[in-house]
Amino acid sequence: MTTIEIDDEVYEALRLPEGERPQALKTELAVSLYARGVLSFGKARALAELSTREFHDLLGDRTVPRHYTDAELSEDFDYARR
Repeated sequence: MTTIEIDDEVYEALRLPEGERPQALKTELAVSLYARGVLSFGKARALAELSTREFHDLLGDRTVPRHYTDAELSEDFDYARR
C-alpha cells in the first residue's frame, strides 16, 4: 500500500468529523481521477471502497459522465440479455 502525505494543517482544516476524513479523501480522489480519465471505473470504485452501484450513484449525484470502453459496453449488453 502507498501512503499519501497531507500536511497536518490541511488535514485539520477539513470540515468533517475526524472519523470521516480518510474515507472522504479516498472518495474525493477516486471521483476526481475517474472524471479526468486517469483511473478506470473499477479501480476508482475500489479506491473509494464502494460497491459498483454505490459508485454509479455517487457519479450520478456529482454529474460525472460515465466513461464506457467498448469492452464495458459489450459486457453490459451481455448482462442485460441474460
